Amino acid sequence: MRLRFSGEIWFWRGPAPFHFVTVPPVESEMIGDVANVVTYGWGMIPASVTIGSTTVTTALWPKDGGYIVPIKKALQDSERVTVDDLVEITLDIDA
Repeated sequence: MRLRFSGEIWFWRGPAPFHFVTVPPVESEMIGDVANVVTYGWGMIPASVTIGSTTVTTALWPKDGGYIVPIKKALQDSERVTVDDLVEITLDIDA
């Protein structure tokens, strides 16, 4: 499954700081339709995330009935993106 969407990078300060983009509702519903087949537990969904010319592997996190995409430091540095930037994301999930 390949999804494309845009979103703003936001900061979550937890035990360790993280940066995320929220998956829009329509795309979250599509992910939810295959979640039981692809999850490795706790609702986490393995995926490849591309911003610009950089692709990294990660896992989508379930949040508030949808999903959020972690924006890894390597991706931030390579594409020079940070909090509040609007980014175009290509998300690949093997379903």
